[in-house]
Amino acid sequence: MPTIKGSYEAVFIFSTKLEEEGLVAIKSKFQDLIAKNAELGDVDEWGNRRLAYPINDEADGFYVLYKFVSGPEFPAELERVAKITDGVLREMIVRTDVK
Repeated sequence: MPTIKGSYEAVFIFSTKLEEEGLVAIKSKFQDLIAKNAELGDVDEWGNRRLAYPINDEADGFYVLYKFVSGPEFPAELERVAKITDGVLREMIVRTDVK
């Protein structure tokens, strides 16, 4: 039985304490992970934004939106990796093609 693929969007908020080199590294880490396990679509960097409330004593975060198409098992793995990666303040992964 073939795996049914779906469209997803993942928004990551990275710590601004990583500075420029750290941000480049963490953005490419997740972009490479998605490209390896899914069909990577648009990557939209929203940049530094003020958070609605402090997370880990940080008032600002660097937002990146990744769009991709994958099977249903990959988003859970992406979320697991995000939770154990230093520098990720928050992540949210949603399926966009559900009616």
